[in-house]
Amino acid sequence: MKSSRTKNATRNIIFGFINKIVILLFPFVIRSVIIKTLGSEYLGLSSLFTSILQVLNLAELGFSSAIVYSMYKPIADKDTKTICSLMQLYKKIYRIIGTIIIIIGLGLLPFLGNLIKGNVPVNINIYLLYIIYLLNTGITYFMFAYKSALLAAHQRNDVISNIQTLTYMIQYGLQIFILFSLRNYYLYISIQILTSLLNNIIIAIITNKKYPNYLCIGEVEKAVKHDIKKRVAGLMVQRICATTRNSFDSIFISAFLGLNVVAIYSNYYSIMSSIIGVMSIITSSIIAGVGNSIVTESKEKNYKDMNKINFIYMWLSGWCTVCLACLFQPFMEIWMGKEYMFSYGVVILLCIYFYSLKMGDIRAVYSDAKGLWYENRFRAIAESIANLLLNLLLVNLLGLYGIIIGTLISLLIINFGYGSQILFKYYFTEEKISDYYIRHLTYAIVTFIICLITFFICEYLPLNGIYKLLSNLIICIIVPNILYIIAYRKTKSFKESIFLIKKIARIK
Repeated sequence: MKSSRTKNATRNIIFGFINKIVILLFPFVIRSVIIKTLGSEYLGLSSLFTSILQVLNLAELGFSSAIVYSMYKPIADKDTKTICSLMQLYKKIYRIIGTIIIIIGLGLLPFLGNLIKGNVPVNINIYLLYIIYLLNTGITYFMFAYKSALLAAHQRNDVISNIQTLTYMIQYGLQIFILFSLRNYYLYISIQILTSLLNNIIIAIITNKKYPNYLCIGEVEKAVKHDIKKRVAGLMVQRICATTRNSFDSIFISAFLGLNVVAIYSNYYSIMSSIIGVMSIITSSIIAGVGNSIVTESKEKNYKDMNKINFIYMWLSGWCTVCLACLFQPFMEIWMGKEYMFSYGVVILLCIYFYSLKMGDIRAVYSDAKGLWYENRFRAIAESIANLLLNLLLVNLLGLYGIIIGTLISLLIINFGYGSQILFKYYFTEEKISDYYIRHLTYAIVTFIICLITFFICEYLPLNGIYKLLSNLIICIIVPNILYIIAYRKTKSFKESIFLIKKIARIK
């Protein structure tokens, strides 16, 4: 079983990376084309509407995660009846969610103008554009979106990744053609609806073929339904927390600083979120395996596994942070030009923001795999309130700096600090949380020193333009990893991680 978990995780990561290459490459091309052909305000509108619809997606309440979690044990026990009843419940709930999203979304139409500071593009009707975005979000809930839960619970995210790769390539190809030939933004956005439907239909066909014995029939037992409701309640507040952190930033920037600042911020954030997306392949690929391990293995073994995975993950996170610090500005200057660049102070804050987000990722995997969403409800509420209040207060004092700093404070103190305590209180009860904090403090200090050394080496070279970007890239590939090896080579975590990597490499 352990070998199977490792094999599935490895396969999920490989195909997930291929999927992310497609997802990351084409949007950069499209964003560049939009700015050159239509203007930065269009990107500002896109970021704003995307953020609003992410808020509306709170109606999903994290129900899919609760259903996938509820499938771990029935799958391990080969309990087909329970899985079928869970699928039936999932199907019903998703149709209700889709209806709620569309109704609430339409109710927000009269207030759109209040969320935009300054002028909008003269050729755009923001209400019509918003409705297209809304339909793209709401309609997928009616078209087999629930089918993907079976693949996720069976540790087959690689199938989902391959389907998405295909549909995204179709979408991006058509969108680039439309931007160049027709320059019609309405049609450009409408393509997303068609490809979303295509994605869900293909997933449904493949899922039905792979798991023909799983039908949407039966009633979920009262005890199981009660457990799902409890977990969904916890997931709901956690989704609110994530939304206030990731989506409200764009809404605050639009309302207080204008669409142009939103567009520039979204350019920077798109790079950072692209890396976050690539790294999320690792966490999403291992969570089902971790869930299986929690069901079948001891707490002591899972704690040791978490530390090994976390060491590798924080090495990778630290390296990505160094790359962001050294490559952000040279890349933005080539990609968008100096008029679409922030000061280096914003870049530093974004790098800290990125690293802080990654600090809690592996802990969150184990927390989610254990189903500790209800236990995390007060942590999520506290983080949401703190984040919103700090953003509202600091945006008036420090502008964009204030929004990022407010998010950082709530992220480090409440999300990472308090969130880690919950995992150790309800699962790793025999372990010392102080050891976990000391590990992360060590990782952060090492990364900070390596970042400074690498940055000064990059700045020492008197180059500009593409030569500056390429030289910084080469330095970032070589120098940080050599320094990490020097720093960690004698540690137990390093030796265990090398053994784990060799083991994965041997799996066919």
